[in-house]
Amino acid sequence: MAQLLQGETGQWELVIGLEVHAQITAQSKLFSGAPTTFGAAPNTQVSFVDAAMPGMLPVLNEKCVEQAVRTGLGLNAVIHKVSVFERKNYFYADLPQGYQISQFLHPIVGKGEIEVDLSDGSVKKIGVTRLHLEQDAGKSLHDQHPTKSFVDLNRSGCALMEIVSEPDMRSAEEATAYLSKLRMILQYLGTCNGNMDEGSMRADVNISVRKPGDELGTRCEIKNVNSLKAVQAAIEYESRRQIESIESGEPITQQTRLWDPAKMETRPMRSKEEAHDYRYFPDPDLLPLELDEGLIEKIRATLPELPDEKKHRLIETMGLSIYDAGVLIAERRRADYFEIVAKNRDAKLAANWVINELLGLLNKNGQTLEESPVSAQQLGGLIDLISDQTISGKIAKDVFAEMFETGKNASDIVEEKGMKQVTDTGAIEKIIDEVIAENPDNVTAYRSGKDKLFGFFVGQVMKKSQGKANPATVNELLKSKLGQ
Repeated sequence: MAQLLQGETGQWELVIGLEVHAQITAQSKLFSGAPTTFGAAPNTQVSFVDAAMPGMLPVLNEKCVEQAVRTGLGLNAVIHKVSVFERKNYFYADLPQGYQISQFLHPIVGKGEIEVDLSDGSVKKIGVTRLHLEQDAGKSLHDQHPTKSFVDLNRSGCALMEIVSEPDMRSAEEATAYLSKLRMILQYLGTCNGNMDEGSMRADVNISVRKPGDELGTRCEIKNVNSLKAVQAAIEYESRRQIESIESGEPITQQTRLWDPAKMETRPMRSKEEAHDYRYFPDPDLLPLELDEGLIEKIRATLPELPDEKKHRLIETMGLSIYDAGVLIAERRRADYFEIVAKNRDAKLAANWVINELLGLLNKNGQTLEESPVSAQQLGGLIDLISDQTISGKIAKDVFAEMFETGKNASDIVEEKGMKQVTDTGAIEKIIDEVIAENPDNVTAYRSGKDKLFGFFVGQVMKKSQGKANPATVNELLKSKLGQ
């Protein structure tokens, strides 16, 4: 769904590619045994290797390699059996070695693709160029002192997967759909937690504009954008900036820019250097990485059901709508929760309760699914009470509210408060007779053609029964009685 922007000189087309840095889920760093726990005090998770002490040698973390292969398989990508670690040389205060160990000419994962769903109902495939392993740099802190910058090396050496897309995206919507889907896949695979607010996943956004059909324009790269909203806003601002510059006669300079969320604009960071300026060369301390076919197949055998597969199954075998299936698969924990609720139950009813009631209340309270006081088994128990007509759907909402507040099981609440639905036709018939006897004028009016009064009678019966009468039975008996 290409987005054509209108400028003074006609229409312009966006060309977008993303370089996503995803921190690998592992207990230790890429080349050292230092821990990777988020939120630790500054410089408390740093080994001699991470601090680049003389004589320290990197040792490759096997788990990180397996996670990269797992991710490549999840992206339907080519796994390269031989890859090479190289030194990417540049100097910065938070890079103690003076180089970053990365992969350039021979990455561990080659071409793949991701399928994204767009708002107009269309599906687009976006190419993945490569995935390579690299170590993260440290972090410079500029807000701790009025005149000094501090350096925290906790992140130095953390294992990253840099996932580079083809320049296949033509709108901010496509870019955010791609990033959202990539995040979802990584979370399903368990290779990255996808917490963008913690810096576990961040995107470099490459943008250029051109007249439709022309050659590619000069691109600018917006570094370290760390939310879906920021990606969208940065693309919208930068594309307009480039169009206005070109139309006013100012050529676009290839450069790296930063997104300023306060001013909602991009600003220059530095001129973009070509890759060879980093003076890549094979790291002499690390041999080429050679993967055995048996290891690749072993990892492939452990892949979970991925988002697209799960979505199609929920639609085709459970009868869910495209919308409901899309909401439920958006996060793996959410999908797993739903599957427990829906097991051996009405899937559509389960989806309604998970999406509308549970997620609605969690969102209202600012809580995550992990913080839900109602477990999947408990919600399933509530649905059982609706299905076997122990309680009505209306009563179920009151029960659910108390479950959410107290954490109690639905059956215990129903028992304690005497909320069981009345299904005994004799008891319901008695209440109906009382309502008819108390409202002779309305009965006459109804029988003379005022059909809308039927709702009044239903309301009166439900009121007398304290909402416990089975609605279907009430409707059936009322029609019979009023028709006499």
